Amino acid sequence: MSYDDAIEALSFDALKHVKDNSIVGLGSGRAATALVRAMSSLVKDKNYKIIGVPTSLQIKIIAQKAGIPLVSADQVNHIDVVFDGADQIDSKKYIIKGGGGALLRENILFSLAKKVIVMADKTKFVKYLTREVPVEIHPQARNSAADAVKALGAKPKLRELDRGYPFFTENGNIILDCNFGMIRNPGTLTRKIKQIPGVIESGIFLRRPDIIYRARASRKFDVLN
Repeated sequence: MSYDDAIEALSFDALKHVKDNSIVGLGSGRAATALVRAMSSLVKDKNYKIIGVPTSLQIKIIAQKAGIPLVSADQVNHIDVVFDGADQIDSKKYIIKGGGGALLRENILFSLAKKVIVMADKTKFVKYLTREVPVEIHPQARNSAADAVKALGAKPKLRELDRGYPFFTENGNIILDCNFGMIRNPGTLTRKIKQIPGVIESGIFLRRPDIIYRARASRKFDVLN
């Protein structure tokens, strides 16, 4: 089942959180893409002055086509609101991100944001996190970090491209996708992961969303606070 129509509908509803003269963090992926395309109406039709902070080249290109001026995260000291998707969301609003590889930049934007809004379809919602956790690491720590993650109870595997080449993030790092099984204490786990030398970022975010949009079928959605 496709939830694209519901994600499009909730994207337009989410625009009410964007004010004139706002600095807006732009996540990566399907939901963020829909939001950016919807936000172009504020710029073109209402003449809103919005500055976007993109997390990836993918969303940067889409925002440029939408006519949204952009800056990088190091050019701002705060972000008014961040919009992003999630790979999985548990009952305590912990999320797993990083399926597209932009977890470091996304987490930086979360840390700068006054408000974080996450948008996802209903299949992403679970009681406990169970997806593989992306862990961005420095290439020099490939083996040592993998061993340390194993010691925490995971089965890590190096993310690879179709031809078997390692996947590199836009920051020049590699990703271990780590299967921890059912994660009952995501906050504790991610703190332990981030203590491993060579780990740049964990795909379990400690900053939890302020508002969550849950897409359902037929352009319907729920708003969870």
